[in-house]
Amino acid sequence: MDNQLYDYSPIVEREPTHWPGGARVAFYVGLNIEHYQVDRPSTSIFAGTAGLAPDPLNYGWRDYGPRVGFWRVLESLDRHGLRASALLNSDVVDRYPQIVRAGLDRGWAWLAHGKNNSVFQADMGVEEERAYLTEVVTTIERATGRRPRGWMGPALTETFRTPELLAELGLGYVLDWTNDDQPYRLNVPGMLSVPYSVELNDISLFVGKSLSGPDFVQIVKDQLDQLYEDSADSGRVMALALHPFVIGQPFRSKYLDQALEYVAGHPGVWLTTSDEIAQHYARHHA
Repeated sequence: MDNQLYDYSPIVEREPTHWPGGARVAFYVGLNIEHYQVDRPSTSIFAGTAGLAPDPLNYGWRDYGPRVGFWRVLESLDRHGLRASALLNSDVVDRYPQIVRAGLDRGWAWLAHGKNNSVFQADMGVEEERAYLTEVVTTIERATGRRPRGWMGPALTETFRTPELLAELGLGYVLDWTNDDQPYRLNVPGMLSVPYSVELNDISLFVGKSLSGPDFVQIVKDQLDQLYEDSADSGRVMALALHPFVIGQPFRSKYLDQALEYVAGHPGVWLTTSDEIAQHYARHHA
């Protein structure tokens, strides 16, 4: 079947997108704050034990994130004056409340990121999904004091009804469709797609490709430099996708700092959140 969710729109044929203050690139950090069930397989660094329950090797690797890695990443973001766009599993709310408090203290944006990253929603029936999304959104609203505006599914999973059901709940954008350098309208009233990245993503780079810290820094620089060049006539979005159990490892810490320093010091970059990108685009372009 053909995709009915959005229309084809070549970037060279669009009206120009303009960011506040004449910035050319809107940059945000998509910080994945996740909970994993101990008896379900998930993202793994060693396939040999990934199907076991329990799987101390891979579960412990992931669990390093909320216990240690998050706090190291938090220090890096603070050093460079960056607010995260927190992609929050609702199970985090009651299990790691210190993390939520840290983000609230810093004025972060909060996006709903499913219940946890062990259960996906692709095969849910419509009423099951409606109840699931409602629980996730209301749990995050209770914890943060504001209903989330954006959504990213666990492992970027959706059903064909997800954007419509999210619109019913008052959300305004999704990150799941990683096919553009600019926001665009979905064929669901009031819903946008905002760029996210599966390539400029620490799991893809460090776990999938086994790249080094210096490789990561160079890739971030190259991404920004090219988007800046592309944006001479129309603004672009750069998303940096991070997971505390990956980028928060001690031997990678200085490379995250180097990458963020380059972005924060680059001319023509709007250091922002995905919420603010969506809000600006909806108000001025959509």
